[in-house]
Amino acid sequence: MFKNYFKIAWRNLLRNKGFSFINITGLAVGLATCLLIMLYIAGERGYDSHHNDAESLYRIATIADQLGSVKSRPWAATSAPIAWALKSDLSEVEQVTRLLKFPSMENLLLTYNDDNSTVKQFYETNGYYVDSTFFQVFTYEFRYGDVLTALNEPNSVVLSEDVAGKLFGDRDPVGQSITIGIPYGNFSYTVKGVYKNAGIRSHIPARFFLSMRNRDIGAWVDQQTNWATNNIFHTYIKLKPGIDPVSVEQKLQPFLDRRGGTDMKALGISKTLFMQPVPDIYLHSDLDNEIVSNGNATYLYILGGIALFVLLIACINFMNLSTARSGKRAKEIGVRKVVGAGKLSLIRQFLGESLVMSGLALVLAIVLTWLFLPWFNNLTQKNLQLSDDPQMLMLVVLLTIFTGLLSGLYPAFYLSSFKPVNVLKGKLLHHFSAIVLRKGLVVLQFTISICLVVGTIVIARQLHYLDNQPMGFNKEQQLILPLQSQEARDNYTVLKNELLKIPAVTMVTGGSTYPGIATIEDMLFYPEGKTIDELIDVYLANVDHDYFETLGLTLLSGRGFSKEFTADSNSIVLNEAAIKEFGFDVETAIGKKIQFDFRDMRGSFEIIGVVRNFNFQSLYNSIKPFGFNTYFGDRHSYVIANVSTTDYAALLERVASAWKDVNPNIPFMYSFLDSDFQRNYERDRRASGMVVVFTVIAIAIACLGLFGLAAFSAEQRTKEIGIRKVLGATVGSIVGLLSKDFIKLVLIAILVASPVAWWAMNRWLEDFAYRIDIEWWMFALAGLASVAIALLTVGGQAIRAAVANPVKSLRTE
Repeated sequence: MFKNYFKIAWRNLLRNKGFSFINITGLAVGLATCLLIMLYIAGERGYDSHHNDAESLYRIATIADQLGSVKSRPWAATSAPIAWALKSDLSEVEQVTRLLKFPSMENLLLTYNDDNSTVKQFYETNGYYVDSTFFQVFTYEFRYGDVLTALNEPNSVVLSEDVAGKLFGDRDPVGQSITIGIPYGNFSYTVKGVYKNAGIRSHIPARFFLSMRNRDIGAWVDQQTNWATNNIFHTYIKLKPGIDPVSVEQKLQPFLDRRGGTDMKALGISKTLFMQPVPDIYLHSDLDNEIVSNGNATYLYILGGIALFVLLIACINFMNLSTARSGKRAKEIGVRKVVGAGKLSLIRQFLGESLVMSGLALVLAIVLTWLFLPWFNNLTQKNLQLSDDPQMLMLVVLLTIFTGLLSGLYPAFYLSSFKPVNVLKGKLLHHFSAIVLRKGLVVLQFTISICLVVGTIVIARQLHYLDNQPMGFNKEQQLILPLQSQEARDNYTVLKNELLKIPAVTMVTGGSTYPGIATIEDMLFYPEGKTIDELIDVYLANVDHDYFETLGLTLLSGRGFSKEFTADSNSIVLNEAAIKEFGFDVETAIGKKIQFDFRDMRGSFEIIGVVRNFNFQSLYNSIKPFGFNTYFGDRHSYVIANVSTTDYAALLERVASAWKDVNPNIPFMYSFLDSDFQRNYERDRRASGMVVVFTVIAIAIACLGLFGLAAFSAEQRTKEIGIRKVLGATVGSIVGLLSKDFIKLVLIAILVASPVAWWAMNRWLEDFAYRIDIEWWMFALAGLASVAIALLTVGGQAIRAAVANPVKSLRTE
């Protein structure tokens, strides 16, 4: 029986090649789209799932605010003493560990002298200082070394396989010594382990780990005993088995008030601690001072919705064409019923045909996925493989079976319900319910498509807005040279003078930071004449005297720093946001003082200038109080050179030569400020690219189904069209006749889709501090595009029918 079902299904597919092509192609593209998106979603959801007892791992985060004020934005780290006090005070905590990163130490210089006197030297990113307990909390598989004791000794380093391979090849490097250059000098570290990093997905994208007990920053770490300051230690806890995390979180505030209340009161702030499950951090955490930019669960919901919609559209195509073509198989059904076929038998047959079609679509979908996966990996900046998750194939097979059943369910019941007497007498009429369902499904298809088009327009406009929003400084043609070693910092002035000799270099300056990268240096100030209870948190940058001119920052009043003023070490330049917070006026703020009282440090800064507000962070964030000084911070972490050229290759060659002359032992590294700033939006750009691609696919599948329905409609009305032409109807009037019903459906879809798309995109825009307004023309454009696409799709078939020779269509009458 099943062989017979399969044979009939195969013959029907071959007999209706156009119908088969549309359905198999639509389902295949829909399944391939689902498979690609499922691979991406599975990869994004799999972060930090490899850790043993992952459900017991939590990060402690902070909310700090001035006493009595509105709470500030949550912060991903804590002060140094919290971790070990938690281990001591809370019996529920099994183990703790800390991770420390510095924005000014983003690239560390690794050097290894092998036995052949060959020097291997390169910059490496994502190196973090961690406690010796790090590998007791987090799970890493070691290729070499002892995972439990690897960081017990001072100045120990654990390398990833990738970094170890670059330094040592395939041999065991445990016990070997390497030099790590940080901005404060070069320090020797002993390799104690190598971990496997292939396939690891973590919110800590480490390339290597350094022991926090060391001879470079170890002494400074030991001095961090204040509970209110230096909240830059990412603190993790592992709870004992069976412990309720809610009960632990409820103990955090009494614990903090008891231990750190005095320090916080002295500084005039209050703090709240809260716990974040480690497996949730990558997708659901967007705090200040994250280790790196995390993913975004919203985009997964969007992409998952698109995958569902694309597959749904493909299923709708099948259902529409199957019900529309019911008349073609009506006599077959009638004959089968007369010779004894039951309704159940017919349902099995049609479901079997649907499953055969979906099975063929599955094979084609896997081929399409395999072909397009390299392109998709390039789009998403991932390394996804079909073999990453063996269960994925089983899931896709089940999805295919479900799709086949869903696609064939209504046609099976609809076709099998025909009465044989009516069918064989030629009295079969298209059921009203089938026509309404068919039209409703077309509306649903185009509603989904229009929502996706509106979403694509809004996302593209928002990203264009971010690209072209005035930032308050000149980000174009700004060359950045990181000074990631003490030697390079000592040579700053010499390098600056050498760079100024290059004709394409117009200005050169230095600073502890620059717009677009993370800034964690801040200080609490209060206005002169006020009390410490009125503190304002001000982000700080230590800058050279020509910093403002080089970056194009606008002075609204006063002046910038100058070599001519030796007292500028006690001066500060504030932005408008800081002036407003202190209660000053831009014009009259010059000469006023702001004071600080930090532990044993007390003093004041005189305001000498006010700069126009500028975005020193991405446009996700609003502008916060910011100050420039020559006292706090590492003045020469970065060289910033303003250049004027179109021949960047020649410029970089000259700059690299100047660098080598001044710093012969340090590799040359550079970036451009506009590129660094745009990295803040890479996540959105990748998501935007995926949304655009899959929107086009969804529309293409919808048009494929519309094409099939239009062809069928034209076929059904062949004789009507012939009579109209004989009576003098023009091609245009016939095209309009055949097209208007479909255009009406698209117009209804526009009305349904507009409020849905408006609500969804407003939710998406809430993540941005600076965002566009959703305007009427976006919906009009999406609607016009949909109407145009529908006209092109239907119009082709309508024109073909309209220009056909009426003699042929009427010959049988």
